[in-house]
Amino acid sequence: MSDLSGEFIDGRYELLHRIASGGMASIYSALDTRLDRKVAVKIMHSHLAQDEAFVSRFIREAKAAAVLSHPNIVAVQDQGWNTNGVPAVFIVMELIEGFTLRDFIEERGRFSVKDTLQYLTPVASALAMAHRIGIIHRDIKPENILVSTDGRIKIADFGLAHGALIGSTMTAESSVVLGSVSYLSPEQVQRGISDSRSDVYSTAIVAYELLTGEKPFSGDSPIQIAYMHVNNRVPRVSELRNDIPEKLDDLIYRASSVNPDERPKDAGQFLAELQSITRELDPKRNQMSLELDIPIRVDQKKVKERKKKNVAPKELTVESAREPQLKENTAPVRRRTSKRVRRNRKIALLLAVSLGIAGWYALVGPGARVVVPSIVGATLEEAQSSLTPLGLNTEVAEKRFDEDIAAGKVIDSKPSGGGKIDPGGTVTIVLSKGKERYQLPVLTGLTPEAAFKSIASLPLKTGTVVEEFNSTVPNGFVISSNPGSDVKLKRDTVINLLVSKGIEQAELPIYLGKSGEQALNELTDLGFDVTSTFEFSETVPMGAVITQNPATAQAPKGGVVALVISKGSHNVFIPNLNSIEESKAIAALKDLNLKVVVKKIGKKPLKYVINMVPKFGTKVARGSTVTITVG
Repeated sequence: MSDLSGEFIDGRYELLHRIASGGMASIYSALDTRLDRKVAVKIMHSHLAQDEAFVSRFIREAKAAAVLSHPNIVAVQDQGWNTNGVPAVFIVMELIEGFTLRDFIEERGRFSVKDTLQYLTPVASALAMAHRIGIIHRDIKPENILVSTDGRIKIADFGLAHGALIGSTMTAESSVVLGSVSYLSPEQVQRGISDSRSDVYSTAIVAYELLTGEKPFSGDSPIQIAYMHVNNRVPRVSELRNDIPEKLDDLIYRASSVNPDERPKDAGQFLAELQSITRELDPKRNQMSLELDIPIRVDQKKVKERKKKNVAPKELTVESAREPQLKENTAPVRRRTSKRVRRNRKIALLLAVSLGIAGWYALVGPGARVVVPSIVGATLEEAQSSLTPLGLNTEVAEKRFDEDIAAGKVIDSKPSGGGKIDPGGTVTIVLSKGKERYQLPVLTGLTPEAAFKSIASLPLKTGTVVEEFNSTVPNGFVISSNPGSDVKLKRDTVINLLVSKGIEQAELPIYLGKSGEQALNELTDLGFDVTSTFEFSETVPMGAVITQNPATAQAPKGGVVALVISKGSHNVFIPNLNSIEESKAIAALKDLNLKVVVKKIGKKPLKYVINMVPKFGTKVARGSTVTITVG
């Protein structure tokens, strides 16, 4: 963009000279000819003024800072479009003569504990005020913390701010791209969301850098650094220096936690802990309100040296077109007061009186409305305890699931934090039901149709059906589901079913009339469970299979096959045992399952059979008694 020095903007602001220029806008030192004072004018580059998104962001920055009235925040005084002369979208801001905190870090390295607390306290105080009315800065870093030549701390650049009072024209994704990766909270990088705890995280990283002289993570690219903020824990300051008070070390460690719930809930709580630590370190110090614009000590000799050098180191950011921080190092230009200026001063005085009356009406008079504090992330009881003292009522309008906010905590409110409402009005609240999860009923033993019906009653999806043989679940019924009923499932989880094809069948040989021993061995090798019993048979030879159950071509694999094996005929013929030695005759009869009674005559030690009853050749039933006479 060409240099506009010397131009008049809006018929009021004379551009003296350009201070700095970035990818989005240029900043000029200017003279407000109505009020005869030096100001800073930020003018959007003309080629971007045609882009609604850029213009919206530019105006949103003005609104973000304009609603904040705090001694440690750079004041925005005006915003508009120049219609006479050079077309321009502009913001008029308080002019700060001084340097950024980045300049001092690079010059001094690490700070003492006392100096660190002096720099942090006004920053936390300014953020606490913004958080109270629901505005989040989202880009806290040393480049956005200005130190005037008289030692006053000012937070600048609310271009990424978000809140109900200023709207939300930028997407969460774009805010992550525009922020500085070295100070971005993990939730901004990972999910593109942020709240007051995100500012606390960034402030804690600034504190870490002040105390150690270095950032917690470094890498070859912004993406590497962002990845480390998401996946690594910021180390304790005490690991790099041993003179850190334990409570301060713990506060910075908690405030830089990856988990937002472990951090102080907002800058107000962070400030309160800083104040407590400061009082413990210096009990004799008169503790004034730390929200007062109390300047810190600045080495004026070094200020003069820096003015001569005019050094302005740049901070690596994801956005290469980030505008530089506001600095002004030139001496004031003396001007003779013209008649027009004197006339404009009178007009300005009348306007100031009118604005004062209007402000009284809107802020403390009949037109006053209550500013709703941010209650997102609080429990219902905490929200009521914040709203009731303001004379506001609460009403739960809705309960809905949320993956990030725990059950029972506030997701949203209407009006949201920073919004205004009439005294005695009702703030409607949306409460979280926690993560949306569903319990799948037990599907085992159901038909696929019945299982699908059960799944359809929940916001889940049916997937594939796979069949396999099963020895316990009947054919056509569900064996199991994946996932099972033992876990709670997200919405639209796909449920796959395993369905039984019944018991697997195998070829079954028939062994009727064949060797029982052969049948036993071969059926066992085929995987069947074989049982065998023995019976007499008049038709089947001894040792052969009388019956087989089942006796079909196929049977369930691994099933039981029952065999009945022949013990031979139930009747036997008594053999001719005459003249056979006594012991051998007894053994032969017992082999035929016959009972033996022996009658002995004579005194010979070795006796032989001389008679049998019944006689040999007689047919008798097994188990019958045969009497033999030996002598």
